[in-house]
Amino acid sequence: MKKGIHPEYRPVVFQDPSCDFSILTRSTIKTKEKIKWTDGNEYPLVKLEISSGSHPFFTGKQKLVDTAGRVEKFKKKYSKKKASEK
Repeated sequence: MKKGIHPEYRPVVFQDPSCDFSILTRSTIKTKEKIKWTDGNEYPLVKLEISSGSHPFFTGKQKLVDTAGRVEKFKKKYSKKKASEK
């Protein structure tokens, strides 16, 4: 491999705060946050929205999120105005 052209490959903690799931693995992802791991060392931290600890396929539990308010807000904001409303 050529020197100086590859990103740094290092240990990184990926954390899903919704279910307290964390995993220490290796990655080249860049992050500014850090976390102290169980071995006492400090590692870069990447927060995830979904992981195997919270995904319905792996957990067998469906987690419903109330999106009706967001959908209605989107439709209201981006719907085309009728000719009479102009």
